[in-house]
Amino acid sequence: MLQPEHIGIAVKNLATSVPLFEKLLNSQCYKTETVESEQVNTAFFKTGETKIELLESATTDGVIAKFIEKKGEGIHHIAFEVTDIEAEMQRLQNEGFTLLNATPKKGADNKLVCFLHPKGTNGVLVELCMTLP
Repeated sequence: MLQPEHIGIAVKNLATSVPLFEKLLNSQCYKTETVESEQVNTAFFKTGETKIELLESATTDGVIAKFIEKKGEGIHHIAFEVTDIEAEMQRLQNEGFTLLNATPKKGADNKLVCFLHPKGTNGVLVELCMTLP
């Protein structure tokens, strides 16, 4: 079963966006992290049971930079927590969804992640994530 985990928001600049979201959410950023494999810098917030992940491209040609160039800053993806990411990937593939990565990869916040192609999810980039032990 998929459980909501976080909402990812693409931003141009964490130095500007972190203070903005701290004011907006009335909550402090509790963690920042660089994910080298994705060329992204992240900042996390929690409000109630909801987590927000801000994503800043670490390079000028990274996936987040390309997203912002095409669509502007804003919601990038929605993530769901799963207990067995490989089983869930297989289930979704069997249901006809297209995986953007064939095997789970290390993501931010101590997670293994896999993304589903938005063409098969009504234009929404969906991330599956599983907490590493």
